[in-house]
Amino acid sequence: MSTALITGGAGFVGRHLVEALMARGVQVRVFDLKAMDGVVMTLGSVEDTPALKSAMNGVDVVYHLAGDAQLWARDRSRFDRINHIGTANVLDAAAKSGVRRVVHCSSLTTLVGLSTPVGASKADEGVALQAKDMLGAYPRSKLLAEEAVAAAVSAGLDAVIAIPTEPLGPGDEALTPPTRLIVDLLTGRIPATINCMLNFVSVRSLAAGFIAAAERGRRGERYILGGENVEMARLLAELSRQTGRVMPKTVLPYAVALAAGALDTHLIAEILKRPPKAPLTGVRLAGRRVSFSSEKAERELGWKSEAFETALGAAVGWMRARGFVEFRG
Repeated sequence: MSTALITGGAGFVGRHLVEALMARGVQVRVFDLKAMDGVVMTLGSVEDTPALKSAMNGVDVVYHLAGDAQLWARDRSRFDRINHIGTANVLDAAAKSGVRRVVHCSSLTTLVGLSTPVGASKADEGVALQAKDMLGAYPRSKLLAEEAVAAAVSAGLDAVIAIPTEPLGPGDEALTPPTRLIVDLLTGRIPATINCMLNFVSVRSLAAGFIAAAERGRRGERYILGGENVEMARLLAELSRQTGRVMPKTVLPYAVALAAGALDTHLIAEILKRPPKAPLTGVRLAGRRVSFSSEKAERELGWKSEAFETALGAAVGWMRARGFVEFRG
């Protein structure tokens, strides 16, 4: 029986991956700052290299999901410490522990940069950007983490990179940006939107995608694990259909949204000591209406996400059950 370690296993995506692996008879260990019942658990940070090495003893596959997935932090150095240096620590521990394979969870934000045109474009795994091209501290840290993976592969480690789009489904207690967007739309906290392109991946399908990457992914390769490309107008229409809620009608020009995001991020958030409602990094990403392709994952991994509407319905049902949103019907 194989043994898998999941860093960040107590998080949104991690819990779904734990469940999927256990259903397949895999012995699962979780490495996280937050305790989790029902699994072998190691409490620790990816900054703690001795704890990582101890947790990897006897492990066959490491799924590295731990990281800070928010688009804004008061201390921007946190992104580099956790997402970049933390990944390097995981890779080093895996190499020294004789782990057979590492699956690294990256971010679609590594595929969008300053050189990406504002407006419609397409992206796949062939997009190769540099850290200086990134649109904020979070995507920069995730790209540097990918570079660390590439260096570890060159040094002999067997690793693949999985690039999820926007995970969608039940169980996102931390309200990561995709879930926060939907909660805010349903609760009327967003009076206006911008004409952006979104790509949601079912979190349940995503768990299967990580397993497929571990089993069938080619060493050193990147795989986008995404679903359908969904325009904001389609998201709003589907939310209205599923919940009966009236969605915002106002569409802001990108320049206006960018100015508002800059003001909220650099001034208002600092004065009020609270996270910005529209982080500048998020606005800059949204203005680049990128459509992502998961054709490589479909072809090489035999994987595909379930339908957007199904994943959205599961997410909305969970939000309602947890009290994040209230509506009739």
